[in-house]
Amino acid sequence: MVGAGSASGGSAAAALTLGQTVFPTRAALCCSGFFVFLPLVKVKPFKSVPAFIVAGVVLLVCLARVLDLDFFQRLEQLTYDMRVRSALRFPSAVATNLGFVFINEESIRAVADGRLGYRFGLYWPRQVYARLVHELAAQDAKAVAFDVIFGELRPDHPPVQLRENATMESDEFFAQQMLLAGNVILAVTREVIPPPLFLTNAIARGDISTDKDPDGILRRARAFRSYRTWHPLFRQVEADPEYGVDLRRARVEPRRIVLPRTQGDDIVIPLDEKGDFELADFVGEHLPPGMPPKAKPFTDERIWHMGVVLAARELGLDLERADIDLARGKITLPGSGDTQRIIPVDAEGYFYIDWCLPPNDPRLTQEAIHDLLLQNRRRLDGQTNLPARWQGRLAVVGSSAMGNDLTDRGATPLAPDMLLVSKHWNVANSLITGRFVRRASLPAELGLIIVLGLLAAFLTWRFHALVGALLVALAALGYGLLAIILYIQWRYWLPLALPLLGAMLMTHLCLVTWRVLFEQAEKRRVKSIFSTIVSPKIVQELLQAKSLALGGARREITVLFADVRGFTALTDASQEQAAQQILSRQLSGAAAEAVFDEQARDTLQTVNLYLGLVADTIINQDGTLDKFIGDCVMAFWGAPVPSPRHALQCVRAAIDAQRAVHELNQQRARENQRRQLENQARAASGQPPLPLLPILC
Repeated sequence: MVGAGSASGGSAAAALTLGQTVFPTRAALCCSGFFVFLPLVKVKPFKSVPAFIVAGVVLLVCLARVLDLDFFQRLEQLTYDMRVRSALRFPSAVATNLGFVFINEESIRAVADGRLGYRFGLYWPRQVYARLVHELAAQDAKAVAFDVIFGELRPDHPPVQLRENATMESDEFFAQQMLLAGNVILAVTREVIPPPLFLTNAIARGDISTDKDPDGILRRARAFRSYRTWHPLFRQVEADPEYGVDLRRARVEPRRIVLPRTQGDDIVIPLDEKGDFELADFVGEHLPPGMPPKAKPFTDERIWHMGVVLAARELGLDLERADIDLARGKITLPGSGDTQRIIPVDAEGYFYIDWCLPPNDPRLTQEAIHDLLLQNRRRLDGQTNLPARWQGRLAVVGSSAMGNDLTDRGATPLAPDMLLVSKHWNVANSLITGRFVRRASLPAELGLIIVLGLLAAFLTWRFHALVGALLVALAALGYGLLAIILYIQWRYWLPLALPLLGAMLMTHLCLVTWRVLFEQAEKRRVKSIFSTIVSPKIVQELLQAKSLALGGARREITVLFADVRGFTALTDASQEQAAQQILSRQLSGAAAEAVFDEQARDTLQTVNLYLGLVADTIINQDGTLDKFIGDCVMAFWGAPVPSPRHALQCVRAAIDAQRAVHELNQQRARENQRRQLENQARAASGQPPLPLLPILC
C-alpha cells in the first residue's frame, strides 16, 4: 500500500506532515547521522599528516638555506639584481665630490694626432699621466686614483722635454708629479705590483681586483687583501729560469720555506725561531758590506680596496688602525674625532657593492682625459682663469674606450655590460654616506622561512582552496613588496627565493595536493554511501555546507510509509503453492527443501523489486530514505536540507510510486500470460508448471 495524507486532517494515511517536530525522533536519528559524519569532511581539524607535510617542507627549505645550494643561491641573487635596478629609479643621497676621468676613443686620437703638443701611440708613456696628475693637482683635487696598472718601468719611452732645455725620463717625471701632488693612489693586483719608484712617491695603494660571482656578475668587493712581498733574493731566484721557481707556489712550513721547482728537487730554505733566513744561503759566506746576515723572507701587507682608500682620504680614516673582526662580520675603520665607519662583511671580508652611481649618473663629475690634458697645456702656456671643476673631488681615472686592453667591462646587477671601474666610486660612496647593503643573517632567514611556511599552511588549511590560494598569493606579494621597500630605503636585503618559492609556495602546493587527494576521496566515499538513501542534489548540498553541527533542531517534515497490501496473504499463498507442488510430485527430503528455498527466493526478489521501485521514487523527489521494515519503506522530506515544498514532494513521490507499481504489475500480467501458455505445454510433457508472478497492490 502506498498512500499520502495530512496530519491535520487526522487520517491514518501513510504520508504524514509533522509540524514542529522536535529532534531527535526515530527518523531524526538517521538524519543526525549526516551531522555526525559530514563535519569531518568540511570542518578541517588539525591532522597529523598535514602537520608532518608542513614540518617536512619547512625543514627541507631550511636545510637548503643552511647548505646554500647553488640553484637557490642563484635565484636569490637574481632577486637581488632586480632590487638593485629598482632602487636606481628612486633618489638616494650620494657623495657630491666623486668623479670619473675617462679615456675614450677621442682621447686616444687626441694624443696621437698632436693636438696636445705631443704624439704618442696607444700605449702612452708615463709623462701623459704625469701631466694629468699635474693638472688635477693644480685644480686642487683631493685624490687621484688610477684604475690603470703601471706594472714596470719603461726606459724605452721618450723622455720629457723640460723648459730649461733639460730632459727627464718619462717614469721619473711621473714619479716626480705624484710626489708633488701628494694625492695619487696607485692600482695594484696580486699579479702586478708597480715598481718601487712609483710606490714610494704615491700616497697610497689600492687593490683593484675583481671577484665576480659564479654567474659572472660583479656584486661584491673585498675590503682588503694581504699582499706578500718577497725579499729581493727570493725574487732573483724566481727570475732565474735555471731554478724554475714560482713564488706563488711557495709553501711556508714550520722553520722552513719550500720552493717547488718545475724540474728537480724542491729548494728548502731553513728559518730560525724568529722566522728569519740566512742571507748566506743565497750569496755565499762572504756577504757584501752592509748586508745583514739575516732577514725576513717576506713581508705581508694589507692593501685596501681602491674605493675604501678613496673614502679614507675623504673622511680621514686611519686604515692602519682598522679593527677587523671577520668572525662577527664587521670591519671598523676609525677616524679623527667621532668619525667611524663599520663595513658589514662575510667571513672572507667581502661586502656587497651599493650600485647607486652608474657611469652615466649626472651626479658624478665626468671629464675626458684629453680635455684635462689640453687645459694643462694652456696652464703651462701661462693662461689664467681656467675652470677648476675638480676642486675637492675624488677622481677615478680609467678607460671607457672600446677595443683596447685598457677597457675593463663586465656584468653588474645594473647591466650585463658596464664599466667595472664604477665599482671604485660606488664603494667610496658607501663609506662616505655610511650606507651599506646588509643582508639578513642566517638565523633571521631561517626564522622567516619557518614563519612564512606556517602562515602559508594556516591560510591553505583554514580557507577554501581558491580563497586560500588568493590569500597565500597576497601574503607573498606583500612580503615581496616589503623586501623591495627595505632595500630601496635602507639597503636591507631580505631573502625572497627560499621564503617565497620554498616555504610559502611549496607548503601551499603540498597541502593543496593533500587536500585534493584526501578530500576528494572522502567526498567520493560520502557520495557512494549516501546516494543510496538521498538524492545526489541533497548530498551535494550537504557537502557544500559551510558549517554543520552535531545536535537536534526543530523542523517541520513530511513522513512517508509505504508497504505491500496483503503481503502476509501473498506469502502464505506462495507457501501453499510450494506445498501442493511437493505433494503432487511426491517430493521429500532435499528435493522438498529445494522447492521451499526456490519459493523463498522468489518472494524475496519480489519484495526487493518493490522496495527498489519505491526507494527510487523517493530519491527522485529529493526525499531521505530512513529505513526498510520488512516490506515497508519509511522516508521523510524537509530534513536534513530544509525544503518549503516537503509535503508536495512527498505526495508526488507517493503518486510516482503507485504509477511505478502499476507499471510493474502490467509487466507481470503480461509475463503471467506467457507463463500460462508455456505451462500448458509443460503439463502435456509432464513437466512442473512455472509459478505465476504475484500482482502487487
